[in-house]
Amino acid sequence: MKETRVLLANIDEPDINKIDVYERLGGYRSMRKALLEMTPEVVLHELEESGLRGRGGAGFSMGKKASFIPKGAMDKYLCCNADESEPGAFKDRLLMQKKPHLLVEGCIIGSIAAGANKGFIFIRGEYELQADILDAAVSEAYEKGYLGGRILG
Repeated sequence: MKETRVLLANIDEPDINKIDVYERLGGYRSMRKALLEMTPEVVLHELEESGLRGRGGAGFSMGKKASFIPKGAMDKYLCCNADESEPGAFKDRLLMQKKPHLLVEGCIIGSIAAGANKGFIFIRGEYELQADILDAAVSEAYEKGYLGGRILG
């Protein structure tokens, strides 16, 4: 049986943690589509229909989580728990280290669906290497206009 990788697709591509390589392989296309071609309501609907679930023990539906956010003009926050505090859990460390832009893009799309205007990634102190890689990815995303006050203008 052939394995179909989704989250780990292209994981062994050299420099996949760099924005130019991630974009060359299709990265940030979904974010562009969500932001420029869809309404937040449609993004939320697509997220719900996708069946995308969290990678924690509960495997909670991302679309459901986003739908619980109150509507209205107020600050809303997307918080990504990258702590992996469950004993023996190293399920996200590889993604953060190798494909940090996938995490950043996912946070942007989740923020669009939830109407969040601020985002945070919580990462454990022992993951200094992964935190440095994520910091670099966030900086690259800001430089490209994917993060900030007026994403993509």
